[in-house]
Amino acid sequence: MNYNFNQEIPRRGTNCVKWDEAEEGVLPMWVADMDFETAPCVKAAVMRRAEHGVYAYNLIPDAFYDAITWWNSHRHGWAPQREWMLYTSGVVPAFSVIIQALVHPEESVLFFTPAYNCFFSSVRNNGSRSIEFPLTWKPEAESYTIDFEALEQTVARERPRLFLFCNPHNPTGRVWTLDELRRVADLCHRYDMILLSDEIHCEFIDPQLGRSYLPFAPIADAADCQWVVANAPNKAFNTAGLMAAYIITRFDDLRHRIDRQININEICDINCFSFVALQAAYTSEGEAWLDALVAYIYDNYRLFLREMQSAFPALPIAPLEGTYLAWMDVTAFPLTSNEISDYLRKNYKVWINGGEMYGQQGFMRINLATQRSRVIEGTRRIINGLKSLA
Repeated sequence: MNYNFNQEIPRRGTNCVKWDEAEEGVLPMWVADMDFETAPCVKAAVMRRAEHGVYAYNLIPDAFYDAITWWNSHRHGWAPQREWMLYTSGVVPAFSVIIQALVHPEESVLFFTPAYNCFFSSVRNNGSRSIEFPLTWKPEAESYTIDFEALEQTVARERPRLFLFCNPHNPTGRVWTLDELRRVADLCHRYDMILLSDEIHCEFIDPQLGRSYLPFAPIADAADCQWVVANAPNKAFNTAGLMAAYIITRFDDLRHRIDRQININEICDINCFSFVALQAAYTSEGEAWLDALVAYIYDNYRLFLREMQSAFPALPIAPLEGTYLAWMDVTAFPLTSNEISDYLRKNYKVWINGGEMYGQQGFMRINLATQRSRVIEGTRRIINGLKSLA
C-alpha cells in the first residue's frame, strides 16, 4: 500500500502544542511529535469506537495485552508475559510513578546527559537526587560513547538506586550496541541498581544502520539485574494525545509497588480510544505503515544532513541511528544554543530546541518527522540563520 507522507496536514487552530505555541509564520521543528496522520488502521479503529457515542468507564480487554506481547515478540524478538504488564496514561507519568515507588527521596537516580528533559523533572519532583553522567562527545568523529571506567567509578561512589536509561537515546540518537547494553546490565547487577529503560523511540531505527534496537529486558535477565521497561505506541503512531502507555517488569515486588503508586496517583485509567488505538497499531497493517514511515523520515534526515554539510562542512552532527531528532553541535557559533534558538525563531521563523533543556549547552535538537517540503524549508531557514551568525 502507498502512503502519502508528503501531504501537509494543517494543525494550527487545533489546540496543538507544536503549532499553536508557535507564532504565525514560524515553522515548528521542536517538540517530539510528528506532522503525519496516524496509520489508517489506527484512525479507522478510533473512528469506529467514536461512532458508538458512549464514552464512559471502560475495561481493558485481554486483546490489549495480547497486542503488546505479539508486537514485541514479532517485531523485536521478546515476548513479555501478560502478568508482567501495567498500563498508565503516558511514559512520562510512568517514569514518575516508578521513581516514586522504587526510590526513596534520600536516594539517587542515575542517567546519562544530555537527557530527555523530563528525566530531570521526574527525579526532582520525587525529591530524589539526580546523578547526571555525561556521555563522551567526540566532535571530530561525530560520535557519542560511554566511558565505562568513569561510569563505574561514579556508580561505586554515589550508589544510585535506579538507572534511568533511554534505549534508543534521546536526544543524541544513539542506538546502543549489544556490548554496551550488556555492560550496563552487568553494572546494574554488581551495584544492585534497578534499570528503568525508556524505549518509546525504539521503532525509529535507521534502515541503513546495519543493526537493530535491542530490548533491554532479556539482556538484563542474562545479567541477573532487576529491570522495568516503559513504552507506548505514542511516538511511533503519533497518538500521544490518546494517553496510553505500558510498564513491564517480571519482578513481582517491583510491579506491586509500581501498581500501588499508580493507584495512589489516580493514573490507573486510560481512555476508551487509547487501547483501541494500540490494538490497531500493533498489527501487521500497522507495521507496514510504520516501516514506510521510518524509511520516509530517514530520507528526510539524509536530505537535512546533505544540506547542512554542504553549507557548513565542519559542523558536527551526531549520526541519527535512532529517533527522528537530529542533534547538532553549534559550539562554534558566538551565542548559546538557547540564544540561537530564540534568534532563529524570531528572525528566521523556524523553531528548534536549544541543548540547555537537555543538559548540554551548545547543541540543537531538530525534529525531522514532518513533510519533506517542511524539512526543505526548515533546513533552508536554519542554514540562513546560522550563516548570519558565522
